[in-house]
Amino acid sequence: MQLVVARIGRAHGIKGEVTVEVRTDEPELRLGPGAVLATEPAAVGPLTIETGRVHSGRLLLRFEGVRDRTAAEALRNTLLIAEVDPEQMPEEPDEYYDHQLMDLDVVLADGTEIGRITEISHLPSQDLFIVERPDGSEVMIPFVEEIVTGIDLEEQRAVIDPPPGLIDDSEAEVASSRDAEAETRAAEEEN
Repeated sequence: MQLVVARIGRAHGIKGEVTVEVRTDEPELRLGPGAVLATEPAAVGPLTIETGRVHSGRLLLRFEGVRDRTAAEALRNTLLIAEVDPEQMPEEPDEYYDHQLMDLDVVLADGTEIGRITEISHLPSQDLFIVERPDGSEVMIPFVEEIVTGIDLEEQRAVIDPPPGLIDDSEAEVASSRDAEAETRAAEEEN
């Protein structure tokens, strides 16, 4: 099975290094020197990682045969794809590969159906499940342990405990004290 593990960003310096947006929880395993990665678009690759280092919090890679800034810049926005055994599990027990989470049914603790995971969005601060509801609408659910209380791969479901307003807008609570103060002032002016 193929998994996208990174996206190539801008060239860094003049010796062929590129920044990469990491899309794996195991960069040391997937993006180490010697790793051979397929690419999207396919015509660019495969690419073999020659060196890797962290600079100012960003991972920089150099690929075999890429020796200058022009060649590095030509790789920009290329997806790096690793071949992974579909039976392989991440090292940590509470980590999952995207392909394991796709199409899971999303339910509340009482079994109420919310929908099914159709996409996983990897943001800098957290991951989001994009869940398609039975009526065709979508809801975004942060993949954090306070909300996603359980993943059961055998039952093919994710159990959630959403805060008020995440699933049903009518349950939303005012989160900002400034908004609450404005509502209080408006109510006082009416009286």
